[in-house]
Amino acid sequence: MQAWKDYQTEHKDRFLNELLDLLRIPSVSADSKYKGDVAHCADVVKEHLLNAGCDKAEICPTAGHPIVYGEKIVDPALPTVLVYGHYDVQPADPLELWDSGPFEPVVKEGKIFARGACDDKGQMFMHIKALEVMSKTNSLPCNVKVMIEGEEEVGSDNLGKFLEDNTEKLKADVVLVSDTSMIGMDTPSIESGLRGLSYMEVEVTGPNRDLHSGVYGGAVANPATILCQMIASLHDENNHITIPGFYDKVLELNAAERAALNNAPFDLEEYKRELGVKDVWGEDSYTTLERTGTRPTLDVNGIWGGYMGEGAKTVLPSKANAKISMRLVPNQVSQEISDMFKAHFESIAPDCVSVKITAHHGGEPVVTPTDSPAYIAAAKAIKTTFGKDPIPTRGGGSIPIVALFERTLGLKTVLLGFGLDNDNIHSPNEKFEVFNYNKGIETIPYFHKYFAESFGK
Repeated sequence: MQAWKDYQTEHKDRFLNELLDLLRIPSVSADSKYKGDVAHCADVVKEHLLNAGCDKAEICPTAGHPIVYGEKIVDPALPTVLVYGHYDVQPADPLELWDSGPFEPVVKEGKIFARGACDDKGQMFMHIKALEVMSKTNSLPCNVKVMIEGEEEVGSDNLGKFLEDNTEKLKADVVLVSDTSMIGMDTPSIESGLRGLSYMEVEVTGPNRDLHSGVYGGAVANPATILCQMIASLHDENNHITIPGFYDKVLELNAAERAALNNAPFDLEEYKRELGVKDVWGEDSYTTLERTGTRPTLDVNGIWGGYMGEGAKTVLPSKANAKISMRLVPNQVSQEISDMFKAHFESIAPDCVSVKITAHHGGEPVVTPTDSPAYIAAAKAIKTTFGKDPIPTRGGGSIPIVALFERTLGLKTVLLGFGLDNDNIHSPNEKFEVFNYNKGIETIPYFHKYFAESFGK
């Protein structure tokens, strides 16, 4: 619609500057020293919702960080879209690898560099600006409810209770999320599935104190060595995960589904060049696209133990630790996988060490239907603004709340993401293309339009 385009063009610079201001707030949910910043960010998001045209917006306290809720009810008889996003961000470490300050956003070569630029402040903020475009031009075609949380990056521990306690408030017809990516701006796509997650922490303990490696080395087990051996045994020579029962419930793709998935544009040589690796790695007999979207994985996210300071210290450490995440696919269940991991890891520990295992957050894998009115509306919106039909893909990441929406609210989710795989989310120099940001604001109103129209048929 021309009114939408004109309003966005007129306010394009302000839309960008407001996002940059939001990115300056270090809303790191994992680190308690940023608690005040997280709360401040929630307040700022609330004000933006009100300025965008919400009839009401509020800060909803939880046992952790607050949830921001707002709504614009045009007519109770119209369909309602529940928009979900998060304002919290990952820690910025390692700081020395950033080319500019993670909370000092810069725009360079058409890219916004800052922590949270893509995940998820930039993508979440597109929805607030799209709501403003529709509200200020008096052309909102449906009701909109917005729920922006502050704990997604630490597992959304308190969101489940919030959903259960507010089912009437959150009553809607579909959930709309932009926290995913596209193949490319010249090859638009919509993710039709996400992997689940099981996140564990392990601690291996040997002697009751750090020891002199010359006096005790060779006679007392080194927990760091034992931990590495145990972790290495979790994959076999074909990079297949060795935990008993791990694959029992994995939903295998048939030949036609695998062929369709691999028809998506993908340049393996460019992929390797962009990552700076000589070759890819993964489960034998599967392509890179299959490995990252439809197969379960097990990865070490961090490992430490012993002396890590400058220079040398000949120490045999008392303890060694690792954080391990497993990405899950339909029909795996995160609690079952966590239990399997714990039982297996304990079983392979030699008597010379003891093992402590802690389960952190998890989430379930999801597949969203590609023949639903909401998915069709999203595809039609992309076709309108990109001039191309989107390709359905499977996302390798996890958004645990998507399965929770279906279980608690009975709602399916549309994953209308505008990020790119090379946006460095969770890494130094996270970025978001200004073009993508503006394209999201342009496209989202069409989703609301086409979704509302589908209810009149």
